[in-house]
Amino acid sequence: MTGNLIPLDPADVAERLREGRAVLVDIREPEEFARQHIAGAISHPLSRTHSILALGEGQHAVFTCRSGMRTAANAPSLSALVNGPSFEMRGGIAAWVADGQMVYTNHKAPLEMMRQVQIAAGVLVLIGVGLGLSVAPGWFGLAGFVGAGLTFAGISGFCGMARVLALMPWNRATA
Repeated sequence: MTGNLIPLDPADVAERLREGRAVLVDIREPEEFARQHIAGAISHPLSRTHSILALGEGQHAVFTCRSGMRTAANAPSLSALVNGPSFEMRGGIAAWVADGQMVYTNHKAPLEMMRQVQIAAGVLVLIGVGLGLSVAPGWFGLAGFVGAGLTFAGISGFCGMARVLALMPWNRATA
């Protein structure tokens, strides 16, 4: 048991869903859910409302995320969202897919913001190092600037790069 959540394997969750005994609650952010989710799952992001989940008679909540890490880390607060026992899907959606279960994937949905930040930061660091080695050492400052920005984002919780990326045309549709 992780925190207050009882772990279930994906096959157990699939059976409970087929029998109508469970409601699958996906705690990832809306853009992650839009890109890929298990059919029938409800989106209940950690960063949004924390209201009590209304379940049908004889149903219980099974919480999931991409890998199971977020679910496990937030087990006490998640179990408080339901009356009665609550469960987590061991290994998250990655384990669900590895078990051969189907997921809905929308390849047109934008990548989740954290991945966009990681890609942009990585590209900027590579450009700074490449230009620093081949053109002028001053370009190493670009890599340093990105590193400082990521450090500030980690400490403060404010990521300027994420704010800029959120304004990009591919992200405006889901804003």
